[in-house]
Amino acid sequence: MANDHKHWFSVVLITWNEANNIEACLSPLLQISDDVLVLDAYSEDDTPALAKKMGAWVIQKKWEGYAQNKNYANAQAHHDWILSIDADEIVSEALIQTLKTLEPESNTVYELDRLTNYCGKWIHHSGWYPDWKVRLFNRNSIQWQGDFVHETLAIPKEMKRVRLEGKLLHYSYKSSEDHLQRIDRYAALSAKDLYTQGKKAGFFKLWVSPVFRFLRTLIISRGFMDGKEGWIISMRGARLVRTKYRLLREMWRE
Repeated sequence: MANDHKHWFSVVLITWNEANNIEACLSPLLQISDDVLVLDAYSEDDTPALAKKMGAWVIQKKWEGYAQNKNYANAQAHHDWILSIDADEIVSEALIQTLKTLEPESNTVYELDRLTNYCGKWIHHSGWYPDWKVRLFNRNSIQWQGDFVHETLAIPKEMKRVRLEGKLLHYSYKSSEDHLQRIDRYAALSAKDLYTQGKKAGFFKLWVSPVFRFLRTLIISRGFMDGKEGWIISMRGARLVRTKYRLLREMWRE
């Protein structure tokens, strides 16, 4: 199977307005799979056209949530083994070589070593790294789960986890403004998720949790070793927590 590396797993991405990322993301993926599927949520930019031009196949479907769209996309793929990648991620050359020679085993999932770039700097601490993510799995055994945020893979306890050599390079935040916008959006989704679960935000959650989040990121997770960026990540992590619980309290008041 190792000699036929392009014919045993599908690559699956979900997209919305990823024209700035899609070509860099797809280029190495097309080297390692004969089935690269982009599920696009009706982008308003050139994402679908660029993906098709590069050789991926594109399906467009309305947005129903991370887990729902990812599971739908996985079901459309040609192979049972799925390599799940986000549009702002790039597989490194070392990871390409690992995937080319990998012999998949049954009852196993594979973790990728994700390293995040924040506004031009690689972050090696701050709770962002190490960041092993299960991204290669058999769809017959594994499904995505989650409603608003925190989509995760439902992995049976008996599944063996294997870590692969090579980095998954995550170009998550292009600018400070991009980071702030994502914080506000994520806080709103998280608050909605908590509200549907019947959870409330008391004094501790509203005022103490943000401080704890700041100290945990900066000190316990050694964010100070990431320099200025580590300080910013710590501050904004606290902002996210504070905003999430403030919005949750407002939902209950309304």
